Amino acid sequence: MFENIEFANPEFFWLLLLLPLALLWYFFKRKNEMASLRISSIKGFTVKSWASKVKPVLFGIRLLALAAIITALARPQTEDISTRTKTTKGIDIVMAIDVSSSMLARDLKPNRLSALKEVAANFIEQRPNDRIGLVGYAGESYTKTPITSDKTIVLAALDDITYGELEDGTAIGMGLATSVNRLKESKAISKVIILLTDGVNNSGFIEPRTAADLAVEFGIKTYTIGLGTNGNALSPIAYNRDGSFRYGMRQVEIDEKLLEEIAEVTGGKYFRATDNESLEEIYDEINKLEKTEIEEFKYYKYEEKFRPLIFLAGILLLLEWGLRNSIFKSFI
Repeated sequence: MFENIEFANPEFFWLLLLLPLALLWYFFKRKNEMASLRISSIKGFTVKSWASKVKPVLFGIRLLALAAIITALARPQTEDISTRTKTTKGIDIVMAIDVSSSMLARDLKPNRLSALKEVAANFIEQRPNDRIGLVGYAGESYTKTPITSDKTIVLAALDDITYGELEDGTAIGMGLATSVNRLKESKAISKVIILLTDGVNNSGFIEPRTAADLAVEFGIKTYTIGLGTNGNALSPIAYNRDGSFRYGMRQVEIDEKLLEEIAEVTGGKYFRATDNESLEEIYDEINKLEKTEIEEFKYYKYEEKFRPLIFLAGILLLLEWGLRNSIFKSFI
């Protein structure tokens, strides 16, 4: 009965302080409630009445009834809360991923592309209310998956991204333009591109600045990420006879000025990731910057529990009245 009970008017419990005062009053006044007979000796009286000894039980029953009434006045109730969420501002996001051979460099563990896929997967899982698409680019660009709310499809497509699907090179402008093309028809209030590269624009027929202007025209914010350590990195430099890569130290060159310009003109931000930890921190920061507004509605249902207490108080008062006018009638 009293599981998960809350009280709507707990201030009524202050009335319980009257009960100890009533006990004190009864203790000092109970002898005056019965008529007394003064005689010189009681040796001739041998009858002993049990009723007179248990008469204080009547007062105890009345106090219990009062305690039940006070508790009922405090309005015990249970609360049932149901919630409903409504997404009031959805975000459409396209992640443009460089898949050139330099993304196999091992300055991030196990390599840049694998490290990116792991961090990007965590980012996607933290965006349950947004639509996400993937664009891959190297010497050219292509849509890996259009924007969708089905995260299972996006995560599977991300895991499937590998080097060798495109001609080698780094077409930043193509990757950005394809991402813009995926978002230009979007009706979302906020449209975002996260463009990651570890090189300089050296391929494609669309200039990065032209693609950035297109992003501005369609109201698309672009966050850019330069990936790779400063200086030299262990990277693929040639093929072995079995077709595998031969690794050697190679100079890392990232056009940070271009990436900063793209981010600034589109209202985004440029980040530099030199290891696994900084890459993860960057995606965490973007996740915080681009928040989806969610409105939560709570519905409260209260069930009053005072009725059983009133019923109990009534039973106790009837019991006290019945005993007072039957068994204890001769002593009151």
